[in-house]
Amino acid sequence: MARPSGKSNPKKRKKTATSFTRRAFLKGIGLGAGALGASLLAAGAAPAGTPPATSSGTTFGPGAFPLTLKINGQAKTVRVEPRVTLLDVLRDRIDLTGTKKICDRGECGGCTVLLDGRPAFACMMLAVDARGHAITTIEGIAPRGGLHPVQQAFIDKDALQCGFCTPGFVVASKALLDQNPRPSLDQVREALGGHLCRCGTYPRIFEAVLSAAGRVPVSKG
Repeated sequence: MARPSGKSNPKKRKKTATSFTRRAFLKGIGLGAGALGASLLAAGAAPAGTPPATSSGTTFGPGAFPLTLKINGQAKTVRVEPRVTLLDVLRDRIDLTGTKKICDRGECGGCTVLLDGRPAFACMMLAVDARGHAITTIEGIAPRGGLHPVQQAFIDKDALQCGFCTPGFVVASKALLDQNPRPSLDQVREALGGHLCRCGTYPRIFEAVLSAAGRVPVSKG
């Protein structure tokens, strides 16, 4: 029996302007990705795998390259990859092992060095980023054949046990006294707040720093 005229067949779905298909979806993704890629290239974004560039525009890597650093007043040239940290260069390439590798994540302070006179964690800095800066390690803070006053105070006050954290404390303490020759106890605590001593010799460490500053007489016995 024929259907009455003017009635639509319910089995046939009429396409509208709002219909959505899988092909249209995939096509839209492709167009979007192409537009994003074009915008990144237009903005000067580097493709994946491009070696890192410094603020001066110099590109290093991906392999080893010659790097000259000023360490304890001397120029040292090593071949390193861009990913190598300053700590690993000091210990493994230049044999300055006084700077300790403990946590290797910037939490303990054992790798502290001076960068242009200010304390810095060597494990958190790429060696390439230290170019052009004056680096001072624990080996370079004392006059030849002698001890820095902070080192002597640590000995006199028995401010160490295992000694593994001591270089970081000494270097950071020197930086503090260079900036503030007469710190208070609270200022010493604040300056050394990023350093961990697993032996718990904090009271004697603080006393040693104050002693080196001339606030507490150095023990002779």
